[in-house]
Amino acid sequence: MTISEMLEIKKEYGFSYEYISEKSGVPASTVQKVFCGTTTAPRRTTIEALLKVFEPLKTKNNHTLNPEKSKDRNKCSYAYEHIEDDLNISYVCEEPEEFYTTSGTAALQPDDYKNKTIDDYYALPPDIRVELIDGVFYDMASPATSHQKISTFLLVTLQTFIDANNGSCQTYAAPTDVQLDCDEKTMVQPDVFVLCDENKDEEKCIFGAPDLVIEILSPSTRYHDTMRKLYKYRNAGVREYWIVMPRELKIRVYFFEKSDTPIEYSFMDKIPVGIWDGRCKVDFSRIYEKIKKNLYD
Repeated sequence: MTISEMLEIKKEYGFSYEYISEKSGVPASTVQKVFCGTTTAPRRTTIEALLKVFEPLKTKNNHTLNPEKSKDRNKCSYAYEHIEDDLNISYVCEEPEEFYTTSGTAALQPDDYKNKTIDDYYALPPDIRVELIDGVFYDMASPATSHQKISTFLLVTLQTFIDANNGSCQTYAAPTDVQLDCDEKTMVQPDVFVLCDENKDEEKCIFGAPDLVIEILSPSTRYHDTMRKLYKYRNAGVREYWIVMPRELKIRVYFFEKSDTPIEYSFMDKIPVGIWDGRCKVDFSRIYEKIKKNLYD
């Protein structure tokens, strides 16, 4: 199997570099370089490790790869070449016409995803869930039950703290529209977020950046949440961003007011909320008790 064939399967399944690294044991940075073509002659041990991930999928699905579609796979471009290295935003090798897809409804035709505005977003049928980022629609898959358990716990915990302290902030959960950049090209639906400026609540949507945003990863949203939306949230003025990774039992916390470098916690930790100077702590061991059945069944 060639690198181009592996990349074809990677695109079909929506695998992230981190996922491939986890399954193969090859460092994510090496996986990235191999699929971008930066490393033109990978070691035999690297190829053998990658084949353990992709070969079963080729056999299982009897893939017939289109050479015309595959021949340009090693062309690599920067998705966000202006982003600082300390945000760990890396290369993106996906073909432009496929770059907008995550996993999801497939209810729209390819030409229906690009060059969109808020008006196009509101004109969608009610059964289609997408986010609009920089004029491009991204499908949103239905969340798993563990995802919903985490979301509910976080929503209740944060709002309970606010109410107990007579705070003016408000907690929201998806699907709540956030017109993040206050322009006509971006509308997102964070899993959970806290808004402390009630003037941004325009009933139809939140107009502007929330103070705290929490996204809960699934395999299909890993790149979307850890890279694309990380960039958007930071530059829109979100003060704090949590990425919850249920499969790894980790939480990555960015407190942009202090640093672009994240702090990583486990599901055994009590995580302080930076926007409230750590006075509120979220006990993720309680979340773990709620979802461990889902993780190990």
